[in-house]
Amino acid sequence: MGKFAIKSSQGHDAPRWYLWDGGFLALGRSEGVIRPHAHHAIQIVISIDGMASIRGARGDWQPARGIIVRPDAVHSFDARGSLGAMLMLEPESIEGTWLRTALLQDITLLPDAAFASCVAELRKFCEQPFESMAVRGLIRHCVLALCAGAPPTRRRDPRVTTVLNAIRESAELRMSVEAAAAIVHLSPSRFAHLFKQQVGLPFRRYMLWRKLTRATLAIARERTITAAAQAADFADAAHVTRTFQQMFGIPPSAMMQGEFFEIDSPFELAR
Repeated sequence: MGKFAIKSSQGHDAPRWYLWDGGFLALGRSEGVIRPHAHHAIQIVISIDGMASIRGARGDWQPARGIIVRPDAVHSFDARGSLGAMLMLEPESIEGTWLRTALLQDITLLPDAAFASCVAELRKFCEQPFESMAVRGLIRHCVLALCAGAPPTRRRDPRVTTVLNAIRESAELRMSVEAAAAIVHLSPSRFAHLFKQQVGLPFRRYMLWRKLTRATLAIARERTITAAAQAADFADAAHVTRTFQQMFGIPPSAMMQGEFFEIDSPFELAR
């Protein structure tokens, strides 16, 4: 695990970010309402103390200590000053695919018993990090504790998996739908249909999401939005800011607080 940013001056409850290419875990205390947004990650929220609130595209605010948001679901969030964990998980990972099978609606409010072991381990990690499980193990523990039944046996179309792996391994995120289709010997229209069917959103939208996750890492490393735009192949800093607000509901400057740690992904891509 490599630490690559200085400490914030915000004290004990300043956020700690554990980031990898494709997701992150954020630990800390936060205030304020995050406006409506939608991102491709599965979002898991666990309040270690207090209570958070969430609202979907319609309806009222719902208080809860444990929340799961399905990929691409519009939602608003209010941590209400609680100390908590927010985990962004790739839905294309093995664990993400497994967790999705239990999500019957856009927002799932969890009973306390479902995440009690997660709260205990997260609290220990916050208070005694050198005596608790390693962060990658902690992340996996929390996700697997929420997975129900046996892992799904249905496999993704191997052509889509081939393209997803190529995107992951690419140093530059400039792949067009035509280039992706050529990798798996399909016409662009046939590939675009297959990709949306298997992944759940259009190819270009998925590529924008992958750029944003790459930009998130770059913001943590470089501490400037301009550098993040260059690293993730955005047109400019304004493009990063707009995309951040659309998908995370906050400006990228909100991430420039706390401590940052880059880790290897705790998850593998599902086959």
